[in-house]
Amino acid sequence: MLTEQQKRTFMIAAIEEAKMAKTVGEVPIGAVVVHDGQIIGRGHNMRERFQDVTYHAEMLAITEACEALHSWRLEDCQLFVTLEPCMMCSGAIVNARLEAVYYAAKDPKAGTVDSLYHLLNDDRFNHQVRVESGLMEEACSQLLKQFFRAIRQKRRAAKRLSK
Repeated sequence: MLTEQQKRTFMIAAIEEAKMAKTVGEVPIGAVVVHDGQIIGRGHNMRERFQDVTYHAEMLAITEACEALHSWRLEDCQLFVTLEPCMMCSGAIVNARLEAVYYAAKDPKAGTVDSLYHLLNDDRFNHQVRVESGLMEEACSQLLKQFFRAIRQKRRAAKRLSK
């Protein structure tokens, strides 16, 4: 079982991944996969860069973790992610058999862990995942709000210039 300090340390690592995404113009979402107290997978959104819908932070971190363990089964692993996972990522989490997911901010528009659906705890699936939400929520929410505020400001400025 992870301590509160360990959880915070791993979420900080996910936030650092999110900041990397932000610096290259991607939505600032980051994720890390932890096994035996060590980070074995990292990822941040790269959907725009590669024009690939599957390049979400969670998917990339899971892929790296599977490569590190030489297995698609991540049964003794935990995922830390800055935003509640979407349907695609939640499906990968269940299929990879992750032990637990810790996420910071809720996603009322696409989140399928708590917001729109409870995919990770649906007992009709062959695996359920322990979930803890709200870990460093404010820091992650602010990062996302700042990113989208900057995009809106750029759009408004471009609109004014085009008139």
